[in-house]
Amino acid sequence: MEINKTDNSRRTFLKTSLIATGGLMIHFSGLAKLALPHNDNGLPAAQWTEINGYIKIAADNSITLICPNPEFGQNVMTSLPMIVAEELDVDWQNVTVEMGPHDNVKLGPQFTGGSNSMRMYWKPLREAGATARNMLMQAASQSWAVPIEELKSKMGVIYHERSGKKGKYGDFASKAAAMPVPKGVKLKDVKDFGIVRKSQKNVEGKKIISGKPLFGLDYKHEGMLIAMIQHPPAFGMKLKSYDASQCLKMPGVKDVFSLKLYEDGFAQGGFDTRTFNELLVVVGKTTWEVMNARKKLIVEWMPAGDVKDTMAGRGENRTVVVPGELESTENQYKKMLEYGARPAQLLRRDGDPETGFKNAKTIIERTYTAPFLAHNCMEPMNFFAHVTDDKALLVGPLQAPGWTEPTLMKVLNLPADKIEIQMTRMGGGFGRRAYGHYLIEAALISKKAKVPVKLIYSREDDTTYGIYRPMYTATYRAALDENKKLLAFHVKGGGIPEHAVHANRFPAGAIDNYLAEGWQIPSNITIGAFRAPRSNFAAAAEQSFLDELAEAMGKDPIDFRLELLKRAKDNPVGKNNEYDPARYAGVLSLVKEKSGWSNPLNKKFSRGVAAYFCHNSYAAHVVDMVLKDGDPYVERVFSAVDAGIVINPDAATNMVQGAVVDGIGNSLYGGLTHKNGVVEENNFHKYRIIRMHEAPKKVDVSFVQNDIDPTGLGEPPFPPVFGAVANALYKATGKRHYQQPFAMPQPEPTSV
Repeated sequence: MEINKTDNSRRTFLKTSLIATGGLMIHFSGLAKLALPHNDNGLPAAQWTEINGYIKIAADNSITLICPNPEFGQNVMTSLPMIVAEELDVDWQNVTVEMGPHDNVKLGPQFTGGSNSMRMYWKPLREAGATARNMLMQAASQSWAVPIEELKSKMGVIYHERSGKKGKYGDFASKAAAMPVPKGVKLKDVKDFGIVRKSQKNVEGKKIISGKPLFGLDYKHEGMLIAMIQHPPAFGMKLKSYDASQCLKMPGVKDVFSLKLYEDGFAQGGFDTRTFNELLVVVGKTTWEVMNARKKLIVEWMPAGDVKDTMAGRGENRTVVVPGELESTENQYKKMLEYGARPAQLLRRDGDPETGFKNAKTIIERTYTAPFLAHNCMEPMNFFAHVTDDKALLVGPLQAPGWTEPTLMKVLNLPADKIEIQMTRMGGGFGRRAYGHYLIEAALISKKAKVPVKLIYSREDDTTYGIYRPMYTATYRAALDENKKLLAFHVKGGGIPEHAVHANRFPAGAIDNYLAEGWQIPSNITIGAFRAPRSNFAAAAEQSFLDELAEAMGKDPIDFRLELLKRAKDNPVGKNNEYDPARYAGVLSLVKEKSGWSNPLNKKFSRGVAAYFCHNSYAAHVVDMVLKDGDPYVERVFSAVDAGIVINPDAATNMVQGAVVDGIGNSLYGGLTHKNGVVEENNFHKYRIIRMHEAPKKVDVSFVQNDIDPTGLGEPPFPPVFGAVANALYKATGKRHYQQPFAMPQPEPTSV
């Protein structure tokens, strides 16, 4: 099977898509500017710097909405076009949705990450739809010689009741395309929505279940070869020499060579990474032949030593020294304990926490740790590249094409208009595919081999390459007086190679004497964004500690949190608090109600609760757990989320349910360890993930109903799952758990 391919440039694609139809194409931007790049009279394109998507209306009234953002299962391919369709006033059932190619001029960075898709596009997409509708109405007004105020639209048809005239949008598309783009067009009142806030089926659902070619691994191209990389077996190693003589004799093998990903001194961008900079590549006819041939390589590796990396950004280049140590998990824990005892960077101080602890009757101190985590996307890393001296075509799964393209331009020495990036559906992402090194690798391999190639990582390649969730630790302390009143609160967090302390989040702002500190340890183990970066550990530790603190104070866990939030709302401490206490309290109150927290119907469950704010949204979970033969199983979960206006309720519910299952699996089983730089869990036979029978039988999701513009949803429900599981596990076993994964044996750390 084959996905459509093209050698046209991005600008050619935009220009030619409507030449034959005489239709209307509207572009929209994050700055709410709209441009008409082409019309049926061949007028020159208007250029905008940040364009995020477009609408196509053909003369036959067919309507195609282009999704600007890459899709990896969060359903932006449906939800983003729904926003346009709402204001455009069309019949959703007659809309076709396509994934747009990358174009940093017309479509902006097209970044899927940070739970930003709905938040970032909400206003621009609404304005795009409303503006297109207004231009069509103007065209009808002129054609019929009637005032535009007398016209109405419904389901892609324009009506003039007084004369009885009506016409489809397609009847006026060409005329509308020649009109000036209006500004300040009025948007719908949210109470009048007919598409948004109504559940719509996934526009790619039928293609997914019928096995249509949607993913990067499906892509084929004439003359395409397969490439695989042999990287060092351990972090801190590099290529010394190799003998490919036996490899080259294997069936299907076309070439074996080494090359550098980045030259020395290359200034890496925000999502650039080079875990292993020198690539040893095998190119051949099929994946199976290349995998077998790669086993015949005779390779000698040597210590990499300390490596100096040049990082771009913040207005200047800076040098980062990556240590050459061959790291082991046991030593990493010891090192974190050593660093945790040292002075740390002050992140926030309110009041006089030192005096609070000095005057305390009781001090509660707990240390939490968590291991590296691998993304383990179901679709292994892959990318197609066809690079010649004067142009490049790249096709595959990528979260951040706008961040990767500048690097691609530099390493290939090609301008943007000679590079075409087509984005396929991703078989998983959540941070892993934001790092486009595999695209750069594919491009350089194609350029060196002088053939179109698809680079493919095996599961072991991906799991041992890096880009992990960092290794974290945090020590929480609370001071209580003789009446069990909270006097002071202190969090000191660290990690390899970053800490996870969000100093201005709850409970900051709710406690008079508050101290937050952070520290970090350099490492050559490559880390990157992992669903709700830093928050996924911060929530686990913080919410576990708050439960233990509530118990020591003799308070109900939810009521205790609500008391703190009331203080933060009525009389906040400090000025930099990131969260809205009312919205935070709202999800706790809702989950308390929906779960029957105060009077549970089923007494057999051990219950745990947690709530958290991140990525502009709020989420709370109540987890119901049972023990079966001593093993913990989450049977049921109640979830409450405040993400503002929910575009597509079914899709949103699915996303929360997925976050719950993901969080349960990672908190109970997830963990990656190293020995002398070597990853010990290189595939699913060793890296434990949640099984089907271990998933909860029911996840009941409720959304706070309000008219706040949409905020984040992909990441916010994930972090509090860890804390809720830990708190339920305590109720089930009578033992507090301080080290993830909770259900797997781990090295025992000593309290700092």
